[in-house]
Amino acid sequence: MTVILDTIRKSVLFSELPQNLVDRVAAFATLREVSQGETLFVQGEPSDSVFLIARGWIKLYRVAPSGTEAVVAVKTRGHSFAEAVAIRGTPYPVSAEAATEAVLVRLDARKLRQMIETEPQIARSLLVNCVIKLQAFVTQVEQLKARSGSQRVAEFLIELADCGDDKCYVDLPYNKVLIAGRLGMKPESLSRAFRRLRDYGVRIEGNRAWIEDMQRLIDFASEDPSLPWTKG
Repeated sequence: MTVILDTIRKSVLFSELPQNLVDRVAAFATLREVSQGETLFVQGEPSDSVFLIARGWIKLYRVAPSGTEAVVAVKTRGHSFAEAVAIRGTPYPVSAEAATEAVLVRLDARKLRQMIETEPQIARSLLVNCVIKLQAFVTQVEQLKARSGSQRVAEFLIELADCGDDKCYVDLPYNKVLIAGRLGMKPESLSRAFRRLRDYGVRIEGNRAWIEDMQRLIDFASEDPSLPWTKG
């Protein structure tokens, strides 16, 4: 029960709720441990659950009629998924799979809907969370449209790093094929981007990225990619 309460309190979705409401949400929550590669749900299935991530990484993706897989998002600790469709009672628009071993808190969607009808703070939390996710998607689209592949990889590493302006290393949280999909790239394009980042002090060894100068990498990630075409 401690893990459930802690996960609910620290989630983006419910972080602003008072303790009495956190306790009420926890009352219909269950803990679920999943193995890497395990499927949580498939697009088109009826939605009956909302998930909060206590540990690990979860991949959300869609499969086109041609069989092509498109990674929509990769979520980790503190994040939630499936809340919008579960609250509406519509089918899951994506599939969810554990990118690593993970620990999740599952909430019964029907009981959460019942709480919304009597507790405005729950409804507000869901609304705020939807706005945050919309802003994140806008940023993701901007990255895809206005940043080069190497810059998107640089931003990905910066988001994972916790070392200020100094040198540090970043453990890549999941496999490089999934990283490429998350960044809207092909695996071979990701490899080229990693090679280009050597010029900016980044060295890849297995699943670890060594960063010699964080500020230099930040400057590169924020640089206007059209500048080389306008100089001279």
